[in-house]
Amino acid sequence: MLTSLTRLWAWDGQAQRPGPGHSQGRVRGPVPQGSSASRSQPPDWGQETWGWTARVWRANGTGGGPGLTATAKKYPRPVKMDGGLWTIKPQGRLGNQMGEYATLFALAQANRRPAAILPAMKDSLAPLFNITLPVLSEDEARAIPWEDYWIHDWMSEEYRHIPGRHVKLTGYPCSWTFYHHLRAEIRREFTLHEPLVRKAQASLRRLREEWERSRCRSPGGCPPGDPTFIGVHVRRGDYVEFMPQYWKGVVADRGYLQQALDHFRRRYEHPLFVVTSNGMQWCRDNINVSLGDVVFAGDGVESHPATDFALLVQCNHTVMTIGTFGIWAAYLTGGETVYLANYTLPDSPFLKVFKPEAAFLPEWIGIAADLSPLRSTERSWGAQEGNTVQS
Repeated sequence: MLTSLTRLWAWDGQAQRPGPGHSQGRVRGPVPQGSSASRSQPPDWGQETWGWTARVWRANGTGGGPGLTATAKKYPRPVKMDGGLWTIKPQGRLGNQMGEYATLFALAQANRRPAAILPAMKDSLAPLFNITLPVLSEDEARAIPWEDYWIHDWMSEEYRHIPGRHVKLTGYPCSWTFYHHLRAEIRREFTLHEPLVRKAQASLRRLREEWERSRCRSPGGCPPGDPTFIGVHVRRGDYVEFMPQYWKGVVADRGYLQQALDHFRRRYEHPLFVVTSNGMQWCRDNINVSLGDVVFAGDGVESHPATDFALLVQCNHTVMTIGTFGIWAAYLTGGETVYLANYTLPDSPFLKVFKPEAAFLPEWIGIAADLSPLRSTERSWGAQEGNTVQS
């Protein structure tokens, strides 16, 4: 059954129409309600002219996830290539492609070039967000003589002067150094569709009601105060083996999560931790719930991340571990963020392609990872190699 309808309009080179959105800044207390977000006019890129494309998103009664489908009504959209066109190669999952989209958005503006995304990126991002960059068809993309331009994870000065008219950026950029000066625009690009917002808001209201009922059963009656929602994202999955084997790193352990949650317990009178993860059973086994302020709310379905992501962004503050999914949830949420810091050995090859200072905002609070299990493993490997040489 059709319960809601949201329109996503593509930019036509002259103006942008306001799209449905919500305030993603969070305040302590009741769950904030949605409001409309307006868009500013993009720079004049000269000879590029785009027609309108309306993409109509329909959510069934479940309010998102696999139930969110799309139909597209295409209008004439002539593409004049006199001024060139930029795009970016879609790679990775949701967090990676958000970083790629934001980087394309920012670098195209810096180089005063028009930009469009490829169908695979639209398929990944458009079911969640009110993105506005035009979408090329497969036929259009194949007809363009792209010049590949590789970029690393963080902003460099030469990226303000990229040569080429038909540039296809490639890489895995996920750094605020590319786009933080456009933060308001980036946050509007990643405004969640209203059905996802409503579903997340309803979940948080239900959690708040359960929290209030639990407190009212105490001997002292119903003490006053509102909960402060802390979104907790615990990245596990393939990282559990990949980090120690390839990057000389670790994932978050129970000690880190205890410290992170205790930080917010000291800061706020009534924190309520909303846990999402792709390893929910591990979270249930390793996160202390004895204080009654932890709920396991995520569905953990990696192939349909909309529910978990929307839930995190609707919280007031964030605890993240590692990975671009958590970085983007924290970036869009605002508020305070605690993250896992120094989670690789100093000689990790990961540090050649990843700069922590360019990934985590300076105001975010880092708690150092416990690397002792990794060091113990390395010492054990070293001893085994030494015995082999001696024999």
